[in-house]
Amino acid sequence: MGKRNSGKSVQGGASRRAFLIGGGVAVVGTAVLARDELARLWWRLPGTERKRVEGALDHKGAEWTAASRYNWRRADRPDDYVIDRVVIHVVQGSYDSAVRVFKDPGHAAAAHYVVRKDGHIAQMVRELDVAFHAGNRDMNERSVGIEHEGFVDRPEGFTAAMYSASAKLTADICRRYGIPVDREHVIGHVEVPGTDHTDPGAHWDWERYMGLVRKERDRMDRATASTG
Repeated sequence: MGKRNSGKSVQGGASRRAFLIGGGVAVVGTAVLARDELARLWWRLPGTERKRVEGALDHKGAEWTAASRYNWRRADRPDDYVIDRVVIHVVQGSYDSAVRVFKDPGHAAAAHYVVRKDGHIAQMVRELDVAFHAGNRDMNERSVGIEHEGFVDRPEGFTAAMYSASAKLTADICRRYGIPVDREHVIGHVEVPGTDHTDPGAHWDWERYMGLVRKERDRMDRATASTG
């Protein structure tokens, strides 16, 4: 007859107590995940949404001008869809043309923001809603889209004022949703799976842009720490 198991060893050398505790943690972890998933599903139910003020700005300093209701989908992000990406676009045209087409119900697309060459920012869709900007449903649901005035083959159109304003916007979005400031999470439209777009193009200075985003994010963190 073998020795009675005293609780000091189970298969693989793990104690019975550790096994039971580990199993309990797994059950608790599964319960937490199930609860979180149920919460997300709850917010996706028709007619379920948090209170909102139409046209409220998510980024201080932006100007509200609404995109057509046909170019975005009402949601309650990040309660129903986690936001973990920022997608950078170039409009292949002017700021005015971007605003105009995003207001056109027949265009079937819009970004959350449009950045002008002089750094002015228009917000056209609330961040809690899903804008049709990436050409990929999953990416639309998980991202904030930022459109920029200009053309992919005209680097002179990417002004210092535009880079600076856009970087502050992206840093603010990353701060509010806990998005890492790196090229896995801040991407170009061309990097969206299944897209046929090439923007922001070879002339978009990613090294410069991401440096500005990191600098602004660090500044925000310091400001928060000093007031906290």
